Amino acid sequence: MAIDTPVCSFNPNPQIQLHAIDANNFCLVIDDALLHPERLRQLAIENFEQFQQAPYNAYPGLQLGMPGEISDPLDDFFMAYVRAALGGRRTLHMHARLAMVTTPEAELQPRQVICHRDSQTLAAGHCMAASVLYLFEDASLGGTSFYKPKQDALATDLLVHDSSTMTMAEFSAKHGIAQAYCGESNAYFERIATIPAKFNRMIFYDGSLFHTGAIAAPEKLSKDPKIGRLTLNGFFTCRQRAQ
Repeated sequence: MAIDTPVCSFNPNPQIQLHAIDANNFCLVIDDALLHPERLRQLAIENFEQFQQAPYNAYPGLQLGMPGEISDPLDDFFMAYVRAALGGRRTLHMHARLAMVTTPEAELQPRQVICHRDSQTLAAGHCMAASVLYLFEDASLGGTSFYKPKQDALATDLLVHDSSTMTMAEFSAKHGIAQAYCGESNAYFERIATIPAKFNRMIFYDGSLFHTGAIAAPEKLSKDPKIGRLTLNGFFTCRQRAQ
């Protein structure tokens, strides 16, 4: 992946808004996050053949890992404006990827029909933050929704475990969850907030919160980076700030 000109240049004067998720959690929202967002989309267009399906996680589509020319500015922005607000003290690891939701509902796996967390295996004293930068104009392709479990932790963990070990037919038969993108509240999760998508909007949030892409119009999903649900996703593992 050749990068000759700066692609990921952040707005030096970001306007950061706090959007409440619930009484104890919030999401940081930055509009006009990049100075030249079209360059990042062009990078995706030029390198589309390198995108790959990623079966090892819950993401229902194609992904392409980003080099330091992209991930380093994102990490710098996170350190300067976000990390302390989300309870982080020192970044231990981060990675970034371009991603597109492309999976038809009829092909979704069980772990892709429920919301998920990004930080299930963190060591004590660590925390994880995540970010999404929306790189598409059609807001109906969906932003990001947040949820809280309706069951206790043990029952929720069992549901998540089943979603990783059962076939779709088995999972639907046991839990009554349809093969469709997660949307409104259901018997297991209450949707508590949704951040609408907007071109060049970036959000940061605590990765331990249940969340998912708000895919309300799956018939509009496309594998074309020019019109598809293209995002830049970042993940940051940090030392947790002392309380």
